[in-house]
Amino acid sequence: MTKAQPQRLTAFALAFAISASGAGLALSPVAATEASAQASDPAAQAIDSFDHTLLDTMKQAKTLGVQGRFHKMDAAVRATFDLSSMMRVATSVYWAKMSPADQSALVTAFGRFSAATYAGNFDNYSGQKFVVTGVDTRLPDKLVRTQLVTPSAPPINLVYRMRQDDGRWRIIDVFYNGTVSQLAAQQSDFAAALKAGGAPALIKNLNDKTDRLLHD
Repeated sequence: MTKAQPQRLTAFALAFAISASGAGLALSPVAATEASAQASDPAAQAIDSFDHTLLDTMKQAKTLGVQGRFHKMDAAVRATFDLSSMMRVATSVYWAKMSPADQSALVTAFGRFSAATYAGNFDNYSGQKFVVTGVDTRLPDKLVRTQLVTPSAPPINLVYRMRQDDGRWRIIDVFYNGTVSQLAAQQSDFAAALKAGGAPALIKNLNDKTDRLLHD
């Protein structure tokens, strides 16, 4: 499959509020959803487009090399993920204390790191495919349920939490096997750097990780 560990399967993770009320997200069993309804849902279409780019990158992995994979995934990440919202939540109380310049630099560093994580971890193709299995509404959000299907292993369940931004549905969190929030995991990862040196420390941390991932 890939080198990715479960918590890195979708490259990011932060701690977006699991629900607007502060309660935990209750993920119901995958409901039977008509294929035609899924195909016409704009949130599902956004995920399908991102998955198509990822699979195409995996199929060309060896030809592209890590730098080529990074460039393909960078545009897809910036188009599909609401990086600003994710960073605002991931950095918690630190965000409001940052200058606009630091906020912008942090979003840029996080976007590069996210794309580099895909480029570094999804480095081969062995028959995998993504299947959208359902779309649920959790106003103001949608949950797009997806499976990563691999011929030689059980399917991996992913739930993308999406919210409209300027008329487009963008990812604000990803749940591995329906319960493990990547946002929550990343918030924990960011805490030490923010406490030690604020935005500059986290920016350096993310850029250093990106450089290591992109070392071919």
